[in-house]
Amino acid sequence: MVNSRFSVAIHILSLIATTSDKSLLSSDFIAGSVNTNPVVVRRMIGVLKKAGLLSSHSGMAGYELLVEPKDLTLLAIYQAIDGPEQLFAIHDEPNPACAVGQKIQHTLEGVYTSVWLAIKEQLQAQTLQGLLDQLRT
Repeated sequence: MVNSRFSVAIHILSLIATTSDKSLLSSDFIAGSVNTNPVVVRRMIGVLKKAGLLSSHSGMAGYELLVEPKDLTLLAIYQAIDGPEQLFAIHDEPNPACAVGQKIQHTLEGVYTSVWLAIKEQLQAQTLQGLLDQLRT
């Protein structure tokens, strides 16, 4: 099953960046936009706050971005939510008596590493502002 934490984090940050009345930004309001439970939103907001991307004021609804959207890369968001450093897992203990089983782990490791490096490069090249611009069109 594919993890949606990254998409949820981007959704939350986008909503915060585009909502002018910050007092509307309760976890219930955000959860309604994401279509999830407010507990999920609160947990994600906690992660984003810990990473230094968001702030809030005790006793007051609302959140603020601490990084300008134009300076916030998708890679920084991915890293903030502790996205895995490996997108694909290589299965353990293939049969060493098999010609494929002998070499599959080493072969896949090279492929997966090059794919991950390309993904990181693309995430670094994209910003939250770029996504916001697409949302407005």
